[in-house]
Amino acid sequence: MAGTFPQLSSKSTILDTNLKKIWPRRLLCLIYAATLAGCAATEKVTSYFKGGSDNAEPPATLVEFKPRISVIELWEKNNGVGTDEQYLKLAPVVVNQRLYIVDSGGKLEAMDATNGRRLWRKTIEVTETVDGKQGWFRGGGDIRITGGPGYGENTIMLGTEEGEVISLSAEDGNELWRTLVSSEILSAPQRAENVVIVRTIDGKVFGIDGAKGKRLWIYDRTVPPLTLRGTSTPAIDNDIVVSGFDGGKMAALDVRTGKLIWETNIATARGRSELERMVDIDSEPIIVEGIVYIATFQGYIAAVQLDSGRTLWSRDLSSHAGFSADEKNIYVTDDNSHIWALDRFSGTTVWELEALHARAVTAPGVVGDHIVVGDLEGYLHWINKNTGKFSARTSLSDKPIIAKPIVVGKVAYAYCSDGKLAAYTYR
Repeated sequence: MAGTFPQLSSKSTILDTNLKKIWPRRLLCLIYAATLAGCAATEKVTSYFKGGSDNAEPPATLVEFKPRISVIELWEKNNGVGTDEQYLKLAPVVVNQRLYIVDSGGKLEAMDATNGRRLWRKTIEVTETVDGKQGWFRGGGDIRITGGPGYGENTIMLGTEEGEVISLSAEDGNELWRTLVSSEILSAPQRAENVVIVRTIDGKVFGIDGAKGKRLWIYDRTVPPLTLRGTSTPAIDNDIVVSGFDGGKMAALDVRTGKLIWETNIATARGRSELERMVDIDSEPIIVEGIVYIATFQGYIAAVQLDSGRTLWSRDLSSHAGFSADEKNIYVTDDNSHIWALDRFSGTTVWELEALHARAVTAPGVVGDHIVVGDLEGYLHWINKNTGKFSARTSLSDKPIIAKPIVVGKVAYAYCSDGKLAAYTYR
């Protein structure tokens, strides 16, 4: 049986988000029991399992259908080492016709989003001195980018496995500053009001001065004994930072001061075992017209008022992949890789697509009157957002697509775990 043994560090127990798909539930319980028998309940197990195919639930066979649209590849590039098979959601970001992408090995690139032409490229180097303090950097050897790129106020932000936050100029990639936070960063840092917002895997949200890299504030929540390996990317709107946490809670903070505005419980842990009680929020909140949409693992998807934290509606639906929204609906991928369209104002089901069951499908990206998702074999599936029917299928690679496709107008950008990046449109 293929696999690597859990690596022990400190704090809490964290399982890779692929475990639910890769490892049988009984085996997970045995791993968890063995872990607790060998260490304190507050210890952390950061595990990078690569289960053998004999342990995986077989993915659904791709169904045949008559294509209803023609998908056009605008350009394709190969960008470094990709996500290095560690389930890193290093999605590109597109701003003002520029696309920024980083791989796990530290190669940051800016491209013309219309044709893929390289504008500049930088290699992020390891430093042993951070903010003038020798030895503050905990690692050694090659740098490992695990979060980003994030964009805000003409800067690019990255996060590393060692807890470094790196700010660079979006114009030329020149490094502006680095600072160290408490632990690994698995989501893209965000920036607004000259404050960089960083979420770490140990339950903290940091506010950092965007000009100097100095810590301004910190918000801290306790991490449960067992969590998924992943964190929710904070969302910023009207000077309010919204972030989801392990344990099913969501909080709104003042972007400048970190002061708590409200906190609400999206899902409550249920079940007798720690595994059954995981209700992490790993998907990114989406804010549309003053309403925050959020999803939890083994819990609920909910709509919450941004100004008050009052829940407008919620319903049972487990997701850590994430979702998208348009003027009418929410489009979400659940933990069985079923894709749902839900009415944005009531949460009622518009349609459900089950044909991609167990194919490790990404969150949907909304492109025109379609949504597009990637899967574990490098396919992109184009689905009519009104009917839930397949319209087209394209292949980017034979490796998994982990990051949600990024959409600008009628162009979808897909990034594969092997470093392939492509832009598509349709007619």
